[in-house]
Amino acid sequence: MDCDVQPSEPAAQLLVIAAEVTPGWIRRVTLQAAAAEGFGADALAPSLEAMVESESLRLFAALRQLLATDVDQQRTNPLSLFRDAVAAPTALLRSIGVPVPQPDQFSAERFPDDVYALGPAAWSDIDPRLHEPGLVWGAWKAMTILRRRRAEGVR
Repeated sequence: MDCDVQPSEPAAQLLVIAAEVTPGWIRRVTLQAAAAEGFGADALAPSLEAMVESESLRLFAALRQLLATDVDQQRTNPLSLFRDAVAAPTALLRSIGVPVPQPDQFSAERFPDDVYALGPAAWSDIDPRLHEPGLVWGAWKAMTILRRRRAEGVR
């Protein structure tokens, strides 16, 4: 699917809410990680807002591209894009000397690059408003794939 194609209704709903909540989520997880180690918001200024803006734009562009891609061609999912978006906040935290906390074994094995545990485990970790659109999109994608496989005689 070309990126100029209109996304499905579930994808469009997900995009609308994601656009509203992404900057706040990136800002919040960065500030929380810094505060957990005794660093105030002033330690992050002025770099924080520039990072939030650039990473929000990058994440939203990747999300828009993914959701405009045919479901059979998608090689990742929207929540994974949010998990990948912790690289910029991690770099900022490291640049001001925020110590890396000791990870639990599960996190260390599955999310080795998310050393500050910023990434979301679920949609509601980003924002509660993303919970329903994220689940609806996932169900829509699964239904679309199942219908296609049935039409192909595969299932």
